[in-house]
Amino acid sequence: MSQNPLQRLTELGQSIWYDYIRRDLYQGPELRRLIVEDALRGMTSNPTIFQQAIAATDLYDEDIRRLGEQGGSPAAIFEALEVEDVSRAADAFRPVYETSQGEDGFVSIEVGPHLALDTEATIVEARRLWKACDRPNVMVKIPGTEAGVPAIRQCLGEGININITLLFSIDRYRLVMAAYLEALEARVAAGEPVDRLRSVASFFVSRVDTNVDKKLDAVAADTGRPEPQRQLARDLRGKTAIANARLAYRAYKEVFSGERFAQLRTKGASRQRPLWASTSTKDPAYPDLYYVEALVAPCSVDTMPRETFEAYKDHGNPRVRIGDDLDRAQLVLAGLAQLGIDESEVYRELEEEGVRKFADSYDKLLEAVERKEKAVRVA
Repeated sequence: MSQNPLQRLTELGQSIWYDYIRRDLYQGPELRRLIVEDALRGMTSNPTIFQQAIAATDLYDEDIRRLGEQGGSPAAIFEALEVEDVSRAADAFRPVYETSQGEDGFVSIEVGPHLALDTEATIVEARRLWKACDRPNVMVKIPGTEAGVPAIRQCLGEGININITLLFSIDRYRLVMAAYLEALEARVAAGEPVDRLRSVASFFVSRVDTNVDKKLDAVAADTGRPEPQRQLARDLRGKTAIANARLAYRAYKEVFSGERFAQLRTKGASRQRPLWASTSTKDPAYPDLYYVEALVAPCSVDTMPRETFEAYKDHGNPRVRIGDDLDRAQLVLAGLAQLGIDESEVYRELEEEGVRKFADSYDKLLEAVERKEKAVRVA
C-alpha cells in the first residue's frame, strides 16, 4: 500500500492545517480520523468559513436560540459560537500540541475584519478572544495591514499566539518578522518566558495570480504593444504567486538563520513559520495542486480547504520544491516591472480586497445569525 501523501508532507517538515471548521467535525469521529490517518496538524477559520457553517446547517440553531433568549446581539451570539468551536477543536488537537512540543496542534480564531485598520481595537479584541478561548494551542488571527503590525507586536509581547493573516508582499512580511523578534526580545528583557509563544505568518498565494493574470491578459491582448511584450505577458501568466512565495521563504530563512534570532533561540524561542494560505487553484487552466506542490518546504505550514486536502491525499506528489528556480523567481518579478505592472500596487489592491471580502462575509454572517435567531424563536 502506497504511503499517504499527506503523511509524507509531514515527514518533509511541512505541517498541514485544515482551512475549515464546523461543529460536526469535532463532535463526531471525523476530526480524530484526520489527525490520526492524514497527519492533520492544525486548523484555521475565518468569517467566510463560519458564515457557510452557520447559514447552511442547523448545527448551531439550538445555541442561537439559547443565546438569543439571553438577549445576545448577533455579534455576541456569533462570538460565543466561534469561541465554542475553536476551543473544542483545540481540545481535539491538544495531543498534537503536546507531542510536537508546542509547534503544532493550533486552531486559529480571527479578530473582526472591520478592525483591520484600527490598531487599538484589534488589540482589545485579540485579548478578549484569547482569554475567552483559554487554550495554549489557540492562535488569534490579526491581518498584516499597516495598522495590524503594531497590534501584532503588542499581542505577541503579551504572550498571545498570533497568526498573521492577509500577507501578500515581502516588504510587509519582513515587518511582521521584525515585530515577532521585537516581541520576543521585549519578553526576554522583562524576564517573561518565550518557549511556548508561537506565531505563523500567513502568506496568501493564488490570489496573487488572480490579480496579476488579469493584468497580463490585458497586456497580451493589447495590439498596440510590441509583440515581444505581449509574448512576455503570455509567458508570465500563472508564475507570479509562486515566485513571490518562494522569495518570501528565502527572506524567512535569512531572518531566522541570523544572529538576532540565534540569541533568542538560546532562550527557547521558536521560529515564526511561514504559512501558505489560499493554495487552492482558482484558475482551471492550472492543475488542482499547482500551488501546493510548488511550495512544499521544511518548517512551513500549508492550510488547505477540504477539496484541496482530499485532492492531495488522492494524487499528491510530495517533494521539497520551495528552492526550485529562485533565479527565475526574480526574473518573473522583473518581467512584471518591464511590462509596467507595479508590484506594490498589486499587493495594495489584494490587501484592500481581502479586508473587504472578509468584512462582507462577516456582515453576511451576522445577518444569517439574526435570521436564524428570529426563525428558531418563532418555531
